Amino acid sequence: MNWVDPRRHLWPLALVVPMLPFAGYLLSRVAGDVGWWVTPVAVFGFIPLIDVLAGLDRRNPPDTAYAALQGDRYYRWLTYLYLPAQYAALAVCCAVWVSGRPGPLGMVGLVLTTGIVNGIAINTAHELGHKRESVERWLSKIALAPAGYGHFFVEHNRGHHVRVATPEDPASARLGETFWRFWPRTVLGSLRSAWRLESSRLRLRRRRVLTHRNEVLNAWAMTAALGVLLTAAFGPAVLPFLLCQAVVGFSLLEVVNYLEHYGLRRQRGPAGRYEPVDPRHSWNSDRITTNVFLFQLQRHSDHHANPLRRYQTLRTFETSPQLPAGYATMILVAVIPPVWRAVMDHRVISHYGGDVTRANLDPRATSRYVSAPPPSRPTRAGTASA
Repeated sequence: MNWVDPRRHLWPLALVVPMLPFAGYLLSRVAGDVGWWVTPVAVFGFIPLIDVLAGLDRRNPPDTAYAALQGDRYYRWLTYLYLPAQYAALAVCCAVWVSGRPGPLGMVGLVLTTGIVNGIAINTAHELGHKRESVERWLSKIALAPAGYGHFFVEHNRGHHVRVATPEDPASARLGETFWRFWPRTVLGSLRSAWRLESSRLRLRRRRVLTHRNEVLNAWAMTAALGVLLTAAFGPAVLPFLLCQAVVGFSLLEVVNYLEHYGLRRQRGPAGRYEPVDPRHSWNSDRITTNVFLFQLQRHSDHHANPLRRYQTLRTFETSPQLPAGYATMILVAVIPPVWRAVMDHRVISHYGGDVTRANLDPRATSRYVSAPPPSRPTRAGTASA
């Protein structure tokens, strides 16, 4: 008997987010600036609420269904369709920005709206960029262009996946590290890493670094070309808007990076090499709503173990540490450090059986988690006891 994906009819919901700006535009015609807050409120208000009501879904596709499910083109076309909706939303938002109609409240909502759509598009780019088909890899760069984060294509695949859950990885957050300290470390570290990785690849092939074959440069060129086209269409007034929404977009990616591996560390073996990546090295969530909206990014452990698996085939594991909520909720928690520490630090420590030294610990926060040895008791002679 053929297995049927019970979520097959739900996956098109992933295309709702890039359509929200159009709802915002229509509402703004009636309600004014407040209409441009439809997308932020839906993503960080309604989706977390629905996540709680819909609950968990821990079902895995059977191994016998893998080949058919992996090859079903219905699923990949859903990722393709995100891009035209993304770019149409970007064009509409640019037109509204230069129209002069939004007031300060509307301008902030417009930047957040566009940044959220292009930030979630990075997740679509993530799904496409892991595949072997050249068309999907190019579509990945196109999805990254509005956020100006084309180097993610190189760094994520060849850097993060190699160094994940180690102190050397700029995209793996450390226990005790706040998101606001993590942000500059990962943004600058990922950019430098991408350039080093691509430069090394080209030099090994005896090619020049400054070439159209440079995956970082050609991805950045797409962002530049997009900026030129939008400036030609809407005028120079659109440039501050494009810059601000790009920062929102790639910051949304980085806050997701922050929560995906927070405090988790692969241990070194006797030879000094890190153990292989397994389900213990990523935080997972089986919240069905956010998994549908994010092409199942929250089944992150299986993704790291099997990067070529398409989203519809990803599995959940009992050994994976579980987040207490879906990504939409955890993003809000992550940007408030005291709340984040209260929610997550004890989970990291419990994951390592109370041995915090096994965690990926921020050196600046060591004193908070590692107790100092008790002071030595003086002997009668005045010397320290052993």
